[in-house]
Amino acid sequence: MNKPVLFLFLAVGACGFAQTLQQTPVANPSATGSIQPNWAVTSDGSVLLSWVEPSKDSYNLRYAVRKGNAWSEARTIATNRRFFRHPAEVPEMISLADGTLMAHWVENSKTSSDTEFIYVSTSKDGVHWTEPIVAHHDRGEVQHGLASMIASGPKEASILWLQALQGEDGPASLMRTIVGPDGKEIREESLDSDVCTCCPTSVVKTGKGLLVAYRDHTPQDIRDIAVVRFENGKWTPTKNVYPDKWKINACPTNAASAAAKDDHVAIAWYTGSPTPRVEIVFSADGGNTFTRPTVLSNGKAFGYASTILTGDGGALVSWIEEGSSTSQVMVRPVSGAGVAGSVVKIAEGSRSSLGYPKLLNAGTETWIAWGDSKSAVKTARLK
Repeated sequence: MNKPVLFLFLAVGACGFAQTLQQTPVANPSATGSIQPNWAVTSDGSVLLSWVEPSKDSYNLRYAVRKGNAWSEARTIATNRRFFRHPAEVPEMISLADGTLMAHWVENSKTSSDTEFIYVSTSKDGVHWTEPIVAHHDRGEVQHGLASMIASGPKEASILWLQALQGEDGPASLMRTIVGPDGKEIREESLDSDVCTCCPTSVVKTGKGLLVAYRDHTPQDIRDIAVVRFENGKWTPTKNVYPDKWKINACPTNAASAAAKDDHVAIAWYTGSPTPRVEIVFSADGGNTFTRPTVLSNGKAFGYASTILTGDGGALVSWIEEGSSTSQVMVRPVSGAGVAGSVVKIAEGSRSSLGYPKLLNAGTETWIAWGDSKSAVKTARLK
């Protein structure tokens, strides 16, 4: 059945933008009840959508590729697994240079709901996937999760994740695992020994190397966004993006989203200091220095920011915000000079059902995906 096409126009000329934003809903192959959508771009530039889908007795990780104006059939990566179905623990796929597909996800332990393990699986043909492998040394009944992944070499990927060996009351570490095209671990290392225990990571590649954005932590419970960069064969010291000075004796399960092209970097994030909001900074030198933040949210933000760069040097950011009776998925453009356009509402629903909305830029196309408790994963093209 063809779904009606809805256009949302966003006039942003008054803020210095020479474009309008349109949303065109596009049906996708996810089944009713699907959650945790995410995007990737294949080695040939095609759009890839992944999601977690319910089956009779469990959940499966599935994906489809869009070529031209049509989706491929939905394919299964892993089935009958104990997927951690939390909005912040979204499974992810990437494509290596040779076309190898790689996926990671987080599972709960059979013995404890607080225990998480990260698994990796790869495929040469997109149909046959390797047996899932645990992506870290430690096998203790503690938290290993909140991972992000990037192709860090022609035949390797880097997974950035958090490890809490002492549980939620102890410090968590920012970790990096390098895996080969077979999903097997090459090396593991610790990048920061005290970070926020349950906030997602975000990794991008600049012209100088990898940049990881994450929520840091101090002994005084200040939880601001920081970056660490891999340049000239070594990791730089941790650097705060901006001193929000958010002091909270709890974990907000909400962090940053980074985007990069060459040395142009944008990082958007949620903070509760002094009020709940989403803000963004830019860097022109690969993340060594940043502009002052531009606040993007108008109302009470819940966060879960997603960021992509636009061709004019600016960015597009999505997040979830409180509405009059429901929560809303919002999108807003911002120029590289920090001038924000008007806000457009993409969708509304309960905060939990909307999940973690995700933006993607693939060539000339911009996409967004989000959850919907009444049907399947929702996807739309933005223009």
